[in-house]
Amino acid sequence: MTGPVADVTGPAAAGARLRFDGWIAGAGTASGTRLVLGHWPRSPFGSFSDVMVEHADGTRRLLAPSGRVADFVAATYAFDRVDVRPVTVERAGACWTVTAGPLSWRFTVGPRSALGRLLHAVPTAAATHPLWIRSAGLPARLLGLRTVGRSRSGRRSFYGARDLRPVTDGEAVWDGTALGPLARVEPAVRFGPVSVPRRPALVRVTTLVELPGDRVFGR
Repeated sequence: MTGPVADVTGPAAAGARLRFDGWIAGAGTASGTRLVLGHWPRSPFGSFSDVMVEHADGTRRLLAPSGRVADFVAATYAFDRVDVRPVTVERAGACWTVTAGPLSWRFTVGPRSALGRLLHAVPTAAATHPLWIRSAGLPARLLGLRTVGRSRSGRRSFYGARDLRPVTDGEAVWDGTALGPLARVEPAVRFGPVSVPRRPALVRVTTLVELPGDRVFGR
């Protein structure tokens, strides 16, 4: 792995708020392994994808496409192992195919849910503002979600959901072994600030990561 991400975590960046626009997909499997995909077409690192894996024995693993991304994500969330591996995401209509090191994961998304329609109707400027995100925290907890979290390194993360679609079908293979049909995300993943719905889902989201330093909440 390379050194720390100096351009976004150095002293000059203290108090900065970094924006990641994309999708988070979460699903459990019959074997007990839980998967979280982050697909970020727009971010401070350019376009990239990463995968968080929590195995049935509780081991938390990050698969990231570069040392820079791995360093940043590992400083924001919690893992037992971090691997730098190519991560590719292909989309063909409603079908998504994810390849990340030993993981092959295919899933299909269904039509926008009722909650997805509600989220989609909120203007982007409001849906991605920390004050709105914080106000949405209580209803989000009914789905097992957190909209605001803090990492051990002092970074705060804000998750502005803008759409929600169910994952209706899929399969995953880890190092040649099938993980079984997709299932509910139970128990909940333990990566720190990030959370996903209990039912397999794809969430359109804007994530804001606030670096330690001068307080900028609500700006």
